[in-house]
Amino acid sequence: MNNGGDGSSGGGGGGLTAPPQPLEWKFSQVFGERTAGEEVQEVDIISAIEFDKTGDHLATGDRGGRVVLFERTDTKKNAGNQRELERMDYQVSRHPEFRYKTEFQSHEPEFDYLKSLEIEEKINKIRWCQTANGALFLLSTNDKTIKFWKVQEKKIKKICNMNIDPSRAVGNGSVASSSISSNPKLCLANGGCTDKLYNNLNALRLPTVTSHESSLAARCRRVYAHAHDYHINSISSNSDGETFISADDLRINLWNLEISNQSFNIVDVKPTNMEELTEVITSAEFHPIHCNMLAYSSSKGSIRLIDLRQSALCDSHSKLFEEHEAPGSRSFFTEIIASLSDIKFAKDGRYILSRDYMTLKLWDINMDSGPVSTFQVHEYLRPKLCDLYENDSIFDKFECCLSGDGLRVATGSYSNLFRVFGCAAGSTEATTLEASKNPMRRQAQTTPSRPSRSLSSITRVVRRGAESPVVDANGNSFDFTTKLLHLAWHPTENSIACAAANSLYMYYA
Repeated sequence: MNNGGDGSSGGGGGGLTAPPQPLEWKFSQVFGERTAGEEVQEVDIISAIEFDKTGDHLATGDRGGRVVLFERTDTKKNAGNQRELERMDYQVSRHPEFRYKTEFQSHEPEFDYLKSLEIEEKINKIRWCQTANGALFLLSTNDKTIKFWKVQEKKIKKICNMNIDPSRAVGNGSVASSSISSNPKLCLANGGCTDKLYNNLNALRLPTVTSHESSLAARCRRVYAHAHDYHINSISSNSDGETFISADDLRINLWNLEISNQSFNIVDVKPTNMEELTEVITSAEFHPIHCNMLAYSSSKGSIRLIDLRQSALCDSHSKLFEEHEAPGSRSFFTEIIASLSDIKFAKDGRYILSRDYMTLKLWDINMDSGPVSTFQVHEYLRPKLCDLYENDSIFDKFECCLSGDGLRVATGSYSNLFRVFGCAAGSTEATTLEASKNPMRRQAQTTPSRPSRSLSSITRVVRRGAESPVVDANGNSFDFTTKLLHLAWHPTENSIACAAANSLYMYYA
């Protein structure tokens, strides 16, 4: 294991002879950008981001219980031009572009009368499921309830080709008098008709139903409730397309998508005596290929890989991944910062990426002796752990993500910064970006020998009310009020979506 300075790595990229060149990141789009001085409403803050497997759709959830969907547009509008350019041997250069598709209210605030507990509507996680018949399916969850949504285009049908004179129409859609009754003299006594009346009768036709336009409709197909005593922190769809898991602090449940009133408890770490509780589950995810395997992380910094074929109750793990602390390095904050806030499988399932408070670690599932790569995210904050503890920032849960090719990883930090690291063998790529229209303006210069000197160039000071950033002895400022917790990497392109408060920023390389 290579565990060097800021952004060190030790080979997790699949045996390349030479690491790829560092990427040059550029701003692509922003949705919901704030104007200067605009007050951000709590309900508008983004709390979940997820691309679907194709990368053609992106979903976000917010603290107000809303789910917003975006769809990719560049593949459609450039499809014809791309084929022409390819015939002419032109280099096709494009990056993912998205547009707003639809939104719907997924969760509402609730109250548990049995436990006298308020359940907020905040979306904790969103996970896409397999599509069918052109419809989109996704799971969303708050602290207690999971919902299965179907989003589909529905054509609006209208009745047209009616023989109605608009000047004679009344409010209910009928006519005040028909063309026949308005000309009674045209009817002959013996029942015959004049030519004019005969022509009017021939002109009559039945109304027809036509589809003029379509609209997106979101329908809740299933509600999975009353299965968790503690707050749900994770949901994960299985590769079999039929099941998913949900995890809270002490249990992991297995569900069938079609059955909402029954789940199977597959992991239970709750001790008989709650005073003996030493760790809790922090994140759980299914293996992307093998439907019988899943992994979950704990507050002690360990990752357990379990196999559903071994037993119905998977209290015993098949593999345990944990890094033992160096002798004499233990402090009051050791256990707090070791807690894993997120884990992600690589696309091929060979590696697991984990995020604790200070670092990213890349694990090979075939090697449990230690991580193959360790990346220092914000090592310069280590002297400020007391301040972070006092303002509860040390308990912030940062997410992590991997590129589709497995060559790079990314995670967020404070001052709306996020970092991208190369994890191929020999790579030294470590890029710091800011969630703004100019992401490189806060680029950090990697100087492991004097890390504090790079801090002034990457932090962004934002004063809000009486709050002010913490300033250290070197004059470097830390803004703990702006944090980039949620981000996602496009499954096939070098494109990252990240959330800064209520704004969704997108970048490409």
